[in-house]
Amino acid sequence: MPETLTQALLLAAMAGGTIPLGAALATQDKCLPRWLEAEFRHTVIAFGGGALFSAIALVLVPEGAARLAPLPVLFWFVAGGAVFCAVDRAIQNRGGSGAQLMAMLLDFVPEAMALGALIAGDPGVALLMAGLIALQNLPEGFNAFREMQDGGNRTLRILILFVLIVGLGPLAAWFGLSVLSDLPQVLGAIMLFAAGGILYLLFEDIAPGVPLERAWAPPLGAVAGFSLGLAGHLMVM
Repeated sequence: MPETLTQALLLAAMAGGTIPLGAALATQDKCLPRWLEAEFRHTVIAFGGGALFSAIALVLVPEGAARLAPLPVLFWFVAGGAVFCAVDRAIQNRGGSGAQLMAMLLDFVPEAMALGALIAGDPGVALLMAGLIALQNLPEGFNAFREMQDGGNRTLRILILFVLIVGLGPLAAWFGLSVLSDLPQVLGAIMLFAAGGILYLLFEDIAPGVPLERAWAPPLGAVAGFSLGLAGHLMVM
């Protein structure tokens, strides 16, 4: 058990480490030409959206649905969308913007819980999941950083926050291993709730920021992001 716990904590920490890495990369895109900066940013937003969608379609919904009966599956998925619709509206009414950050946390934390719950029974799948989470977190960290920066937050403050967020991964993995591995229905409900919330945020706040006139790269970014998730799914099969 101690060795398994150590493995879960390390994998979750490494998977979360790409969040501040993505944020650090976002501080460097100003060196690009203005036209390329705009297209690059839209492309990364689309790539992150594709990665989030792959998390919904290939990890959160299938793994959650495997643990629950059909009606609870639908209930928790719809509940996630409804709750985060209310949260998003409340944030907008107060003049804030945090869709990218909320979507990143909704993706990272439940998947880290699942990683912890799976590592004891199937360490190979847990390892692949950690790699997939890390690859998803890179564009998501980039996008969330730029969104918060555009909202007037200071660069150093955002970077410190993102470094602290990395710690949520090991905590979630520990919780998944120690508690949720014996409560598969609760884990399934959490994953489906998160999936519904991500899907709402994806189509309400993230995908509308992708279109860029006369540019092909942004929509192809969505295809590339989903392909990334599909590749991880095929490796597990």
